[in-house]
Amino acid sequence: MGFDRKYLIWALGYVAAGMGLGIFMAASHNHGQLVTHAHANLVGFLLSFCYGIIHKLWLGQPNRTLAQIQFVVHQVASVALIIGLFLLYGKFVPEAQIEPVLSIGSIAVLASALLILYMVLKSPK
Repeated sequence: MGFDRKYLIWALGYVAAGMGLGIFMAASHNHGQLVTHAHANLVGFLLSFCYGIIHKLWLGQPNRTLAQIQFVVHQVASVALIIGLFLLYGKFVPEAQIEPVLSIGSIAVLASALLILYMVLKSPK
């Protein structure tokens, strides 16, 4: 399976989770997870979808090792960030305890963006 399809599948999973959380918040009239909902849809869905498009239209045959590292870093960071935010805004875990997870997740999302930028710059297309 190509990276374009992998990203599409993950993107659709994130949007289903993000929209499900949004519907739950609307039904419960409790919008405490708004930040989590936004991150699931933006970092999870939108970035994954954009990365899939980049792979489909511009990268073609990227360095497989680098592309795999970028893919794994993005997905692990996104999941960590979304779960961390859910735990924080659901008041399941104190901010002081979850902050390291959120910090590392945020930096890893940035690292994955810089990796795909590098791949695009090095791409012959």
